[in-house]
Amino acid sequence: MSDLKGRTALVTGAGRGIGRAIARRLAADGALVAVHYGSDESSARETVELISRSGGRAFHVHAVLGVPDDVHTLYERLDRGLEEMGEPTALDILVNNAGFNVRGGLADVTSHDFDRLMAVHAKAPLFLVQQGLPRLREGGRIVNISSAATRVAFPTSLAYSMAKSALEALTRTLAKELGPRHITVNSVAPGFVKTDLNKQRWSTPEAEATHAALSALGRMGQPDDIADVVAFLASEDSRWVTGQCIDASGGTGL
Repeated sequence: MSDLKGRTALVTGAGRGIGRAIARRLAADGALVAVHYGSDESSARETVELISRSGGRAFHVHAVLGVPDDVHTLYERLDRGLEEMGEPTALDILVNNAGFNVRGGLADVTSHDFDRLMAVHAKAPLFLVQQGLPRLREGGRIVNISSAATRVAFPTSLAYSMAKSALEALTRTLAKELGPRHITVNSVAPGFVKTDLNKQRWSTPEAEATHAALSALGRMGQPDDIADVVAFLASEDSRWVTGQCIDASGGTGL
């Protein structure tokens, strides 16, 4: 496919897991992909190498999110990387994927963990869009990676669920505000996805079967299941879809 040929995408948290799958799919569809990472440089380099070996174009960008000047640092390094690639400092696709979870219910959640989760899942995407608008071209695409935890109650992930809910509110509001520029803004809500980032939760066949049984389709999600939905939202085919959250959980909790 070459639907995204000539377009530039930034995928945050693209070194591993869902982010890597998204970066690889967008590159396979023709986009030049900036592979953002916060701490694991070797995984980000591996993502870039996988894309290059498949005939795609990518480069890595390092910036820790949730700290002072995080967005400024990211865009400064993104611009430098684009210039080194001989490309204009412009964006067509922004995928806010970077994230993590700190498990804990009402009795366990701490102010520190709550602030960290909100900073990465809600604050960083807001200011990535705000400071990215001068770079984002007409008809661009913004895709936020949310979670089925905004729809299904998971008491052991209270603060995480709240942060992702804030991200969905941001999605709807930005879709309305950026509509005049023909920029669509949508979110994708995965359920239980089998990645190495949370493999301890299903480290045994019994644990995996328990999580798989929560899906109407009877299996765990795979990173490519999410990447394919993001690719649709990044493409011209999704031009009439904005302000929506697409559930990509395999029917978890139905």
